[in-house]
Amino acid sequence: MAAKRKPKDVQRQWRRMDLHLHTPASADFQEPGATYLDILQKAETRGLDMVAFTDHNSIAGYAAMLADIEQLELLERLGRFRPDERRRLDEYRRLRQKVLVLPAFEFTATFGFHVLAIFPEAMSVREIEHILLMLNVPAGKLDAGSGEVGSTTDVLTAYRMIDEAGGLVIAAHANSTHGVATVGALSGQTKIAYTQDEHLHALEVTDLENKGRRATAAFFNGSKPEYPRRMHCIQGSDSHRLVRDLKNAKNLGVGDRVTEVLLPEVSFKALKELFLSKDFARSRPYRPTQAPFDHIRAAREEGPNIVQSFHAGYAQRGGRLYAIIADVCAFANTNGGTIYVGLPEDSKTRPVGVDNPAKAVETLRNAVQQMITPGLEVSVDVQETEGVKVVRLIVSRGDDPPYAIEDNKVYVRDEAETNLAVRDEIVQLVRRNLATPVSGAAPEITPLAEPPSSGEADLAPSDEVEPPRTGVEVVATVERGGIKYHTMRDLRNGSIVQNVTRKSARKLWHYAISQHENQSVDMSQVAWRGDLGMLDSSKRAGKVRFDLAQRLSDGRVRVYYGVTEDGIHGEWKKVVGLEE
Repeated sequence: MAAKRKPKDVQRQWRRMDLHLHTPASADFQEPGATYLDILQKAETRGLDMVAFTDHNSIAGYAAMLADIEQLELLERLGRFRPDERRRLDEYRRLRQKVLVLPAFEFTATFGFHVLAIFPEAMSVREIEHILLMLNVPAGKLDAGSGEVGSTTDVLTAYRMIDEAGGLVIAAHANSTHGVATVGALSGQTKIAYTQDEHLHALEVTDLENKGRRATAAFFNGSKPEYPRRMHCIQGSDSHRLVRDLKNAKNLGVGDRVTEVLLPEVSFKALKELFLSKDFARSRPYRPTQAPFDHIRAAREEGPNIVQSFHAGYAQRGGRLYAIIADVCAFANTNGGTIYVGLPEDSKTRPVGVDNPAKAVETLRNAVQQMITPGLEVSVDVQETEGVKVVRLIVSRGDDPPYAIEDNKVYVRDEAETNLAVRDEIVQLVRRNLATPVSGAAPEITPLAEPPSSGEADLAPSDEVEPPRTGVEVVATVERGGIKYHTMRDLRNGSIVQNVTRKSARKLWHYAISQHENQSVDMSQVAWRGDLGMLDSSKRAGKVRFDLAQRLSDGRVRVYYGVTEDGIHGEWKKVVGLEE
């Protein structure tokens, strides 16, 4: 007898939403003659299930729609209806049964960054106006609908206040003008804070359908060392008119840029539950004339990384089941991640799927419960891609590390590999659990070679240039009993791991130690650009990796091994030829 499906699985459907619509209450709305009924009718024709009125620093548009309806309902009660007024009220009622309109506003934080605040359908206009006042929007400008409201509140405080008031917090057009992820607009630490804050629920981006490592959603998928929190990314029209401007295609109309979300019902509560979840396959760009966006296909094209892995099967024979559980353990100890079962790593290979999805889910769920300690909650479900069913495991970053298999095997995730943790990594996991900062300064870096004398005109001090953000560095070496013990720095997070030998080192570390032990760096062979240089480049583990060098003003030379493109930034782009 087939197992019964959970009610919420039966009820979930793909719903279309546009959470960034301006109304005539925004000062820069381009069709002042349009009515609120016109906007709802356009939303219906575009097939939308949910919209939000997001006027600049104002709830006036949403309030005006409610006031119009209340006036019509008063005329109905008084029996003073004209035929055209009855038709308008009937149309409002019909449309509001089909399209959920959420109260919202687009807030202008200090320095001009825009934040969308979306609220439950039951929240009153007065409550939302109070939030705007608390955000320091001047009382005299609450109905102005202007993006220029003077000094208000900083971005992080706005996130917190809107979240604590029960709203959804979305960074508006994050990768574009007035966006918190705009390239070059912010320092690295500020950008990290503005896009990883716990009170921020999602990023609205303008390139959601773009592929490749330069796409905004790909950047915030949890694989970057400084941005470990994967962010929900959506798209919205940011419409200031009913229909797209034929003279300027950038001026979109209602429903011109839509997101689909998989929800059990059309409600604010269901939407917030989605944004609070770790399930990133329940939202996708809506493509009316194309096949639905396939998250799993997109993940395969991106390939394995620090937050996702792929396994063709899950049989115990051949160690496949153990490899999956090792990934679960590693993700829990590192940044969390997603595991797909039934998919070979190579995206050019047809997915094989699993023969009995229900059995696979049960087997994997039981294996996690029985093999990993302490107990770990892992979401296990069935997904479909390219005509086959695969199993997906969503692993959150654990709050009780270190997690181990069979009580004593601790795994961590490093780039696209799962490896046994070395002693110092286990110590760091314990310290993370105890919330005790790692003490002690990093060991001194031994100069690898004397810097050559040079008359290069473009040399500039490199001490202020941050190291690459991927790869490893051998920062110190001691010899005891004929064995060399190395101190390694993980460039992803700056953590220091001591007492690593060539024998105990995993792949990238082993390579770095081998290079460090077997050959000194010949400064004359380095391709220098100022005080930054490239030693070598090669393709290892399916990725181009660079060995890089950095001269410091005090004569020391730092060498970084196995740096991938994800770790290249700033001046390093010129060194490796990635300069745009």
